[in-house]
Amino acid sequence: MNQPVISPLSKQILTKKMSVKDHLVSGQMFDLYHDESWDMLLTRPVPEDLSKYYKSTNYKPHYHRNTSLTDRLYNWVRNRNYAYKYRLMKRYCPEMQSVLDYGTATGEFLEYLSKKNLNIAGVEPNEKAGNIANIITGNKVKASIDEITGTFDVITLWHVLEHVKDLDILIEKLKERLNEKGILVIAVPNFKSYDARHYGEYWAAYDVPRHLWHFSPLAIWKLFDKHQMTVITQKPLYFDSFYVSLLSEWYKTGKKKPVKAFFTGLKSNWLARKTGNYSSLIYILQTS
Repeated sequence: MNQPVISPLSKQILTKKMSVKDHLVSGQMFDLYHDESWDMLLTRPVPEDLSKYYKSTNYKPHYHRNTSLTDRLYNWVRNRNYAYKYRLMKRYCPEMQSVLDYGTATGEFLEYLSKKNLNIAGVEPNEKAGNIANIITGNKVKASIDEITGTFDVITLWHVLEHVKDLDILIEKLKERLNEKGILVIAVPNFKSYDARHYGEYWAAYDVPRHLWHFSPLAIWKLFDKHQMTVITQKPLYFDSFYVSLLSEWYKTGKKKPVKAFFTGLKSNWLARKTGNYSSLIYILQTS
């Protein structure tokens, strides 16, 4: 008889919501369990060695490619998002002088920030991605947050929190490195979005087992309130719905359907204008 799955956050017994395939690397099936009190999903089982599930040239954050349609779209979206992210950071931290980017991947965002005359630092556990990041940032990237010294005006995690095994430990370490009036900027997928509901088990942003947690806005608010941090605003990442829909179409049908994906992403953004449930959300937080 299977043992019940208990949430490490709410300590409640969880209900299985669906099974999802790892389309990127292994082809294995993983289960998503719903924590109702937090309104979040948890991936189970969690593999003991997660590193092997990142070993694919199709895992775009860790590789430079510009060959396929999805490669070109990913790179185009990423480059357009840099300016948007910088404006948000500057708006909510006008005196910003230093930035720590946790989960910096191959370092392009840090490189962009360095050209704004900011003091930069990064953390990237993946050795190959970290080596690339250090080449373009002048060795500003460490393999672990424990190697980072000093404090920062802004700390960012762009689609990183969902990968972290122990959320509580990381959040406390981030707080220790945040200046008194600094901001923490978190971007994560939102499984409450229209495109998530539309694609169901094929929704690319589930990305099991690399994504261990699947957050709703409520889950983010509760998680950081536990650590005496307050969400001061949340903002959309508009482009994510289009890119995620394109991948989801591929997972669902085995075919590239850019037109259909575009209109699904457009509908998701349109509906989110009233609900706030965009495909991905940026949360800007300060210590309470």
